[in-house]
Amino acid sequence: MSFPTIVANFAVSRYPECMRPKKPSDVLAAAKTTGFLVSNLTNIRYLTGVELSTGFVLIKPRNMTLFVDGRYTEAAKKGRRRGVQIASIDTLPKVLSKVRLCGFESEDVTVERFASWKRKIKNTKFVQKKGIVEEFRRSKGPDELRHFREAQVITQKLIASVPKRLKRGVSEKGLAELLRRAAVDMGADELSFDPIVAFGENSALPHHHPTDRILKKGEIVQIDIGARVNGYCADQSAVFFTGKKTAKQTEVLDAVAEAKAAAIEAVKVGVETSELDLIARKVLKKYKLEKYFVHSLGHGVGLDIHEGVTLSCKAKPMKLLKNEVITIEPGVYIPGQFGIRLEEEVIVGR
Repeated sequence: MSFPTIVANFAVSRYPECMRPKKPSDVLAAAKTTGFLVSNLTNIRYLTGVELSTGFVLIKPRNMTLFVDGRYTEAAKKGRRRGVQIASIDTLPKVLSKVRLCGFESEDVTVERFASWKRKIKNTKFVQKKGIVEEFRRSKGPDELRHFREAQVITQKLIASVPKRLKRGVSEKGLAELLRRAAVDMGADELSFDPIVAFGENSALPHHHPTDRILKKGEIVQIDIGARVNGYCADQSAVFFTGKKTAKQTEVLDAVAEAKAAAIEAVKVGVETSELDLIARKVLKKYKLEKYFVHSLGHGVGLDIHEGVTLSCKAKPMKLLKNEVITIEPGVYIPGQFGIRLEEEVIVGR
């Protein structure tokens, strides 16, 4: 048993140059401190090129040092970016004691760790900072965009493969696992997140977790999936129909597609995130479907599946940056009936 399908089309705009800090003092200027301690592992990978399970980066005006234990010393020396120094993590307290004003990532440091620093390193004033490195991560460089595009292409292939996998007896969990294995076979490191596979009325749940539910002919199928390549994530959603669409399904599909197209058309450097969300909601309001759109329009994507901006009129407005990668994903979810979400990534380049 095979079924016809409708899948979203995908497009990205062109990109110019990178926002990665060109020298350590760029980060210190943003933090307004004389030193900055990075503990977030994703931020460490972004700054140094080294993937760890534990470690720190200390940024000072003229250098950036990666502190690791013996398990990572050789790997760090081989994988580090040019200009990154490597040191034993045991030496960190002594080095920190010579930094008068040190910012740290408040969202990543526990109360106990902060208290320990204050007890043991008395000459240093520690200052809580939020989103310093993350702001640099928003605008992607050529290599980052290349990795993203590779992840995006694999994700497109995964979605294109769904129709042939919609066979009698397939379950939500089974289809999710097939797609997970296919992603790796196509060259992905892994999936960016646990895929959403929803049949029938389960599609009305935006963050549905796949179950043992078996697909029935005539049901709608919602897929949300993304591949990860060299650490960079893709994120796309599409809907499939295993029978003739109802009049209501056709109306919702048309409305969601129109809302997505209108929002993508408005994407450009400097546009406010809330404005894009409102554009999509205005389209859905025209169809009297706005009340069924229960999440934000989209989010930033990169080394994390959610990073940078949130496209929502309820979040703090932020202006889009050149080379930022965002998702546009309007959806309509009618409880007990069905849901339709269409999503693609866009590189901000105008």
